[in-house]
Amino acid sequence: MAVLPLVLMLIVSLTPSEATDFLVGGKENSWQVPSSPSEFNRWAQKNRFKVGDYLVWKEDAKSDWVLEVTRQGYETCNTSNPVRSYSDGSTRVKLDRSGPFFFISGVKGHCEKGQKLEVVVLSEDHHRKSEAPSPAPANSTAPTPAHSGGNALLRDDVMIVVGLFIKGFMLGHLF
Repeated sequence: MAVLPLVLMLIVSLTPSEATDFLVGGKENSWQVPSSPSEFNRWAQKNRFKVGDYLVWKEDAKSDWVLEVTRQGYETCNTSNPVRSYSDGSTRVKLDRSGPFFFISGVKGHCEKGQKLEVVVLSEDHHRKSEAPSPAPANSTAPTPAHSGGNALLRDDVMIVVGLFIKGFMLGHLF
């Protein structure tokens, strides 16, 4: 019966609890006028954001800054009334709720040229119910998170196997 405590320790260690830091644009100093107006939103669509994750900007604080704005501020590129302003050059914003977040450059004219980002954070219920995302095409340049607490899909698969193991153990089908 010493197997059960070992299995319970395994479950606790695999439970997804770490937030992920996403480096905006996939690399340092990517927060600048993009070559394509929808470049940042294409990057965001390739990632899954959950409550508790962080967006990280590594930009030159002397030449640009990040404004969190309302949907209207995002759509009109209005820099005059931000929800929050970040200008330290190493910005880390916690995604503390589900739903959309909107960010634009603080430099006049940059937002109009595509330096803006909309991120949609999935609700906890949606995250649990969603299926695994399709793998990116082989020629994709999808960026990886700046730091990841581990592969969530692998943890989910391991949790299913461990759960089936425990169920079988409890029902006397194993050992």
